[in-house]
Amino acid sequence: MVESRENVGSVLLVDMYQTMVKIRYFEDTLQQMYGKGLIHGSIHLCIGQEAIAVSFAKAMRQDDYSTYTYRGHGHAIARGIDMRAAFAEILGRVTGVNRGKGGSMHITDATKYLMGSFAIVGAGLPVAVGLARASQLSGDGRVSVTFFGDGATNIGAFHEALNLASIWRAPVVFVCENNLYGEYTRIDKSTPLTDLYKRGDVYNMASYCVDGNDIVVLYPLAKHAIEQARNGNGPVFIECKTYRQRGHSRSDPGTYRPKEEVEAWLARDPILIAKSRLQEIGYTAKELEEMEKVIRDEVESAATQAINDPWPPLEEVERDVYSD
Repeated sequence: MVESRENVGSVLLVDMYQTMVKIRYFEDTLQQMYGKGLIHGSIHLCIGQEAIAVSFAKAMRQDDYSTYTYRGHGHAIARGIDMRAAFAEILGRVTGVNRGKGGSMHITDATKYLMGSFAIVGAGLPVAVGLARASQLSGDGRVSVTFFGDGATNIGAFHEALNLASIWRAPVVFVCENNLYGEYTRIDKSTPLTDLYKRGDVYNMASYCVDGNDIVVLYPLAKHAIEQARNGNGPVFIECKTYRQRGHSRSDPGTYRPKEEVEAWLARDPILIAKSRLQEIGYTAKELEEMEKVIRDEVESAATQAINDPWPPLEEVERDVYSD
């Protein structure tokens, strides 16, 4: 075992790897639940995109804000949402983090500063700018980080959010999870440019393009961008090149994607990349397997408890409708 595994960098790398594995097992379990008819409605999985959620979550301050999309399970878990409560929410149980009312597309927890998982494409961007503006005015030092897909860069709310954030020099980091497809349409069929970070340049903000599947590359940039925003240097735009390994939703087999493209991206699975990084600094396959088993058992336990949790009573319909 080489000495470098003992430094802070290696400790953080292990932490990020374990969190990515947790997200992967969580979503694999959701897929199995869906196949058994335990989940009503569809689910949108972030399998293949875990490095983005984890890198930014580890770079953020505990009280920084997140807004994200309906493909947001990874962001919630990366920021510490309770797994049993997350499973229960998606299953519609009363023990869910939103008492079973939000489901998969609206899984959120304000106590973790997860300020919204939005079903409407791009809806989280203006909310993040508003949160950032509030932090700016109050001087609390918080940064808002908003995550969105490549398809969101074509809607009005995207441009309005970037425009206002730039004018106000608001402490917000815009993170585009460019997985190449807006639902079923490839980016080159819907967008006149495929390097989306250039859209940040137009609004006079620092803009970067980065490998979204390698935490060792992504984390330092995430940390730099967040601190730049926190220090009053204005908003930052980051395009993360990544790939969703499943279809748009669980009802979509993804057959419109070329086989060669899928295989090429599967070879660049973010968990495989992180695993190879750990092996480079001395971790053995057996050690990594032991880590994964502990996480798998944790996920399975949370899922089993959630499945056995109670359904909401009828009176739950009227709860949380109006402010007290």
